[in-house]
Parts: sequence; C-alpha cells; structure tokens
Amino acid sequence: MAEEKQKKDKHPKQQQQGGAKGGGKGEKKSKKPAAAEAQDTGGDEQSQQPAPPARLAIAYREQISPALMQRFGYTNRLEVPRLEKIVISMGLGKAVTAGEKGKMEQAEKELSVIAGQKPVRCKAKKSVANFKVREGQETGLKVTLRGSRMYEFLDRLIALAIPRVKDFRGLNPDGFDNKGNYNFGFTEQTVFPEVDAAAVTFQQGMNITMVTTAGSPDESRELLKAFGFPFRSEAKQER
Repeated sequence: MAEEKQKKDKHPKQQQQGGAKGGGKGEKKSKKPAAAEAQDTGGDEQSQQPAPPARLAIAYREQISPALMQRFGYTNRLEVPRLEKIVISMGLGKAVTAGEKGKMEQAEKELSVIAGQKPVRCKAKKSVANFKVREGQETGLKVTLRGSRMYEFLDRLIALAIPRVKDFRGLNPDGFDNKGNYNFGFTEQTVFPEVDAAAVTFQQGMNITMVTTAGSPDESRELLKAFGFPFRSEAKQER
C-alpha cells in the first residue's frame, strides 16, 4: 500500500513538470510582436522599391528631346538623336610590358569605382615586336555603360569631374567622327572624386567615347551641348 501511494504521489509531479515543459516549448514557438512584424514588412517593401530614374534621363525626355525636335525640324520623336552608350578605356601596355602586374589590378579597382561597373580586360590581337607585345597579352581595360548607369556617370562627369581638371579651357568641339560619336580623354584618374587621391600610386589617363545615334557631328554637338558639355567657343579656339 505504501508503494502505491508513493507512485500516485509521483504522477502529479511528473504531470506538472510535463506541463511546464510543454508551456516552455509553446513560448519558444510564439510569434513575433506585431510591431516587429510591421518593421520587417516595411523594410522589405522599401528594399523592393525601384531606384528613381537618373536626373539627366528625365531632362532628356522632358526638355532636351523637344528642344532638338524644334531645332532640327524632326517630325517624329524617334528621329531625335540620343545617347546610346559610353565607353571608358585605359591603355596599360607600358606597365604590362615592363612586368608591373600590380598596376593592372590597381587600375582595374579604380576604374570599377569610377564607372560603378567591373571593367573588361582587353587582350592584344597581334604580336608586335617593337612594342614587346605578344598575342593574347592583357594590355588594357574597358567599360561600356548603358541605361541608368550611363546617365548617372554622365551627370557626375559634367558636374564633378570636368570642373576639377587643372587649367581647363573647354572641351575640343572638333572631336567628333563622321557618325556623330565624340572622343575626349583625361590625363589622370584623380579628377573623379570617387578615387582616393592619397591611395593613388601612379597617374593613369583614360579615353571616353560618347556613342550617339546622330548621323552628323552637328546634331551630336547640339545633343551634348544640351546635356551641359562645356565646349570651347570659336573665339577662344582662335586665340
């Protein structure tokens, strides 16, 4: 009889312990508070929102395109010249032939910071003994920008990089080819504020090509002027 009482006394304790354990598991599985859930959903909604369009893209659609239609007498908006792409290139043939491999990697990092896009390494198509270049050797870097990245780079180029050029007297207005593409360059990469001047170990120039759909240099020149390109005037060019 005494043993049966002891067994009966043990059962309630085990039930209480089991209930306590069950309650603990239930607390672990409890849902987050409503405020935390609202914050999580709000953060997801903010991250899913698309980035706003570039400032110059809006200016081209609302201001530049109608002005060019009136200037050249276009009857269709598709006839208006537009900026198709921007190509940034760096030539590092001297550094490669001299055996300075670190310059290629450093220039690649700086160009990726400037353009906001990883550059492509260009290889030599032919071997040239006079320049100590072999076929397939990496001799330069190239980045092609389109869409919103192109307009964002163009905005930084006009508003920040060009004004930082020393003794700047305007861009050459004759740098157009027959198809309306414009070429110009910088002698150093530090004109872009994204590059840390204190960390630069060597000066490296670059060439920038503005590829447009204009069929003539005059139309392309007017397009770039509307974007804000500071071309030299004819009076200053004669001096």
